Amino acid sequence: MKTSLLKLVLSRIIWITIGTLIAASALECVLIPNDVIDGGVVGISIMASYLTKYPLGIFLVLLNLPFIVMAFQKFGKMFVFLMLYGVITLSLFSELFLETNYIFTNDTLLASIFGGMILGAGVGIVLKNNASLDGTEILAIKLAKKHPFSVGEIIMFFNVFIFTVAGFVYGADKAMYSAITYFIAYRVIDIVLQGLNEAKSVFVISSKYEEIGKEIMKILDKSVTYLNAEGGYSGAKSKMIYCVITKIEIQKIKDAVNAIDPSAFIAIENVHDVEGKRYKK
Repeated sequence: MKTSLLKLVLSRIIWITIGTLIAASALECVLIPNDVIDGGVVGISIMASYLTKYPLGIFLVLLNLPFIVMAFQKFGKMFVFLMLYGVITLSLFSELFLETNYIFTNDTLLASIFGGMILGAGVGIVLKNNASLDGTEILAIKLAKKHPFSVGEIIMFFNVFIFTVAGFVYGADKAMYSAITYFIAYRVIDIVLQGLNEAKSVFVISSKYEEIGKEIMKILDKSVTYLNAEGGYSGAKSKMIYCVITKIEIQKIKDAVNAIDPSAFIAIENVHDVEGKRYKK
């Protein structure tokens, strides 16, 4: 048990190191040289470093420390350890890239787009390994319990405030570029956490469920699951078909169902993560 836990921790440390290396390169080689910032504590740290001329790494650690302490009660020792490691590593890598004085591009639009992509990839890797580089989310979770706002709404409020301040520090244009960077980074984080192979879950309600189920298994070579169902109006008991497919199989399953029962009810939803030998096959 201890050996497997140690392997898990070491694996996460390695991936967090890679993630912070990528994130630091985005900050020091793409975004900061073009006066473009990210949201949250990272964005505040960039502006503080710009105004005071002190190294970015100092502010990344100091401004995140209160949130790391706050996270101890909510998320436990492991999360706090990994977050602290991630923040310190990001700070060190930031200083390392700053010393290289290397800049990927001087085009602000390209910097905001590709900087957001690179930063999102790095932060996504860190988040996927049970750590965080920004205490804003921790504060938002705590505030959401005491106020009638969701975590997402509180984070959005913080970032609107940060980008507004950035408008006074860097100018309105750079603040808008920073908002573009934040949006792109946010979307890339989703891709890293959820993957590109987004699947679809399909529910089919029909009196010919058995015939439809056999046809789906035949044409898609995938198993289906029969769930007990009961009509809300009629009270009639029946079976509902459930299966998980890929995007390119959506039309196939629609055609198969409609060919057997044109009046069948079909509901299709997004599935962000799928495990299982039959699906991967």
